Amino acid sequence: AGTRKLRGIITSGDVINFMGGGDKYQLVKVRHGGNLLAAVNESVRTIMTQQPETLMDNARISDAVDVIIKKKIGGLPIVDKDGVLAGIVTERDVLRILGAERSSLNVEDVMSSTLRVTAPDCPIATVTRDMTKYRFRRLPVVSDDILYGIVTATDIMRYLGSREVFTRLETGNIGEVTALPVRTLIARELSTTTPEKNINEAAREMLEKNIGALPVIEDSRLIGLVTEFDLVRAFAAG
Repeated sequence: AGTRKLRGIITSGDVINFMGGGDKYQLVKVRHGGNLLAAVNESVRTIMTQQPETLMDNARISDAVDVIIKKKIGGLPIVDKDGVLAGIVTERDVLRILGAERSSLNVEDVMSSTLRVTAPDCPIATVTRDMTKYRFRRLPVVSDDILYGIVTATDIMRYLGSREVFTRLETGNIGEVTALPVRTLIARELSTTTPEKNINEAAREMLEKNIGALPVIEDSRLIGLVTEFDLVRAFAAG
């Protein structure tokens, strides 16, 4: 039986890095000649983050908030005194608690207004590189100032793990599955918000819909993006 001791952590960012986004792609490109079928048989050890940030199981919620904000990470493994994994706490877990406190702030006070976006016909390979390079977990998909949707690292990971990927593979080369335009991964239903909406309402909508960000729309234009991280930081600051 396993010891349940924490050895590392794998995130959606690690997976898209491995599949073409960054330095971990060298394993696919060099060791396996770009062959996806061969690369996916690699041990998870080759791409996991070893010795990740952790918290003890007797830590306070405020400790988790501090680490998430300081390190700009989406979650923290929780371990006991023997290093045995006890659970994980995420931005969403923290937001569920902090969001119960009434705030006078609006979305425009906490959103990111300088955005990096991608186009609907942009290949998935380019999107994974941009996400890895700029350490983004999501990118708005925009054409002629019209917001088509948001593509997330989770969307890409879900696609890479789908049956569709293997139906597209003819030679096994990863380029056969990452040349697809990113618009094919966009969810049909898109939730948005407005700059004047209170952040408690924005938090409630994210939690109810199980989403990590809301595009901010004004006069039919995308003017910003508010994320779980933005809200956690705002609520924590009081």
